[in-house]
Amino acid sequence: MLRHLPFLLILALWIYAFIDCLNTPENEVRGLPKIAWVFIILLFGEVLIGPVAWLFAGRPRRAATGGRAYGRGRGGQWVAPDDNPEFLKSLKKDEDPDPDKDGNGPKG
Repeated sequence: MLRHLPFLLILALWIYAFIDCLNTPENEVRGLPKIAWVFIILLFGEVLIGPVAWLFAGRPRRAATGGRAYGRGRGGQWVAPDDNPEFLKSLKKDEDPDPDKDGNGPKG
């Protein structure tokens, strides 16, 4: 099984680079047109030149998220919903400002 490990790692990198290239928007691809990167990855995938070239030269640079998730805050960083001011404002808009307005409140 250990002798198959290098082949499996190359195959995994090949598949990852191919799918990553296909999912990258055309305007974010660096260096060459997207279709050229697809052909390079497919033709030179077995010798690792294509996938490695894509990862270092063609793939768009992505900013670090800082470990946050669930929504975008200021500066494009991910923010949890309970820390996101826009999300909290949207919750306040959904709340009924006057519970007696619908006629189901206490009468007195």
